[in-house]
Amino acid sequence: MPNTVRDWMSSPVVVVDPDSSVSHAMTLMRRREIHSLIVDISDKNPAYGILTTTDIRDKIVAADRNPAETTVREVMSGPIITANPDWTLKECSIIMQQNHFHHMPVTDEHGSLIGMISATDIFEAVEEQGWVEE
Repeated sequence: MPNTVRDWMSSPVVVVDPDSSVSHAMTLMRRREIHSLIVDISDKNPAYGILTTTDIRDKIVAADRNPAETTVREVMSGPIITANPDWTLKECSIIMQQNHFHHMPVTDEHGSLIGMISATDIFEAVEEQGWVEE
């Protein structure tokens, strides 16, 4: 039974520049029907970040900020913990729970971004296959 992060992650991952406006990021998320974007590594941003719908709710809407005048860098979360594609879904679930994550980027052994795993992906795996202890 496929029960590793690699089996259930989404790929390719949608990436946004840290200097993009939050409005631009929101448009990407809506058009791709996703709830998070990875913020790309750059000279000014040496580690991956993440922007989620929760960040937009808490740091834009609740804070009464204009998304057109706010950059992704200002409201993203990071640096982030990444998942190993060979982790079991249980291992991934524990790390996500401990860190209060709903979305987690997946990187290979070289640190290259290869996918995204979400709590929804784990839910779908369990719903589709049932749960079997490893």
